[in-house]
Amino acid sequence: MRPRLRPPTALLLLSVLLGGCATAPQQAEGHWRPHARTAWQWQLSGKIDTGVDVPVYDIDGFENTAATVRRLHADGRKVICYINAGAWEDFRSDRAAFPSSVLGKGNGWDGERWLDIRRLKVLRPILAKRFDMCRAKGFDAVEPDQMDGYTNDTGFDLTAAHQLAFNRMIAELAHDRGMAVGLKNDLEQIPELVGDVDFAVNEQCAEFDECALYKPFIKADKAVFHVEYGLPTATFCPTAKRLGLSSMLKHLSLDAWRRPC
Repeated sequence: MRPRLRPPTALLLLSVLLGGCATAPQQAEGHWRPHARTAWQWQLSGKIDTGVDVPVYDIDGFENTAATVRRLHADGRKVICYINAGAWEDFRSDRAAFPSSVLGKGNGWDGERWLDIRRLKVLRPILAKRFDMCRAKGFDAVEPDQMDGYTNDTGFDLTAAHQLAFNRMIAELAHDRGMAVGLKNDLEQIPELVGDVDFAVNEQCAEFDECALYKPFIKADKAVFHVEYGLPTATFCPTAKRLGLSSMLKHLSLDAWRRPC
C-alpha cells in the first residue's frame, strides 16, 4: 500500500502510447496468469472478509494463515501474497535477517526503511524465505511492494538498471516456486518489465493521469489490478473500463470495504 506521489514524464507516456514495449520473454509454464479485466479484492488490514464474490484476493502474507488461503481456495478464489520487497519493516518477524548495511532512509511509513536493492546477493536469500512462506501457505501469486526505490530518496545511489535487476530477481524467485508475480507501480519501467511479470498492481493511476501507461499489460491480456483512494468511481471508472483495468475504490487503510467499477 503505497500511494503514488508524482506523475510520470510526458515523454514516458508518449513512448507507451506509441507502442514502445519490450518483447516478452518466455516464462515457465504452470503458474497462474490472471487475465485482463479480472475482478479482485485487496484487503491488508482487519479480519479477512472471505465473502466478497470475486475470483482473486490479495492479502498480507505474514498476517494470514494457510487456513485462510485454503478457505479462499475452497470458494474458488486465487490468492495473492502481499509482501514488502523493496523496504524493511520493523514489525515483521524476519526483521533481524536484514543487516544494517542494507537499510536506508525511511520511506514515509512508520517502521519502514528503504533497502539497498543493489545488494542482490544479500537480499536474495532473505526474500527467498519470504517467497517460501507464501508458497508454503498455498498462495498462487506474490504482490511485491516498494518496487520503485530508484525514483525515491532512499539514501542509496540507485539507478534504473539496479531496479530492473532487482525486479527481475523478484520475478524469478516467484516463478521458481510456481507462483505468479506482479509489478507494483514502477510505471516508468513497464515497457521493460511487462514480459517478466504476470500482472500489475497500481494505486492512483487515474488521479495522476497515468492509466494509459498500462496498455502493454492489457495488450498482453495481463490483469491490471487498480485502486483509487480519493476519486469518486464516476470519475475514474469510465476510463478504467475503456482501458480494461480491474478497478475499484478503496479506503487508504485497505480494509474490507470496496466499491468496484
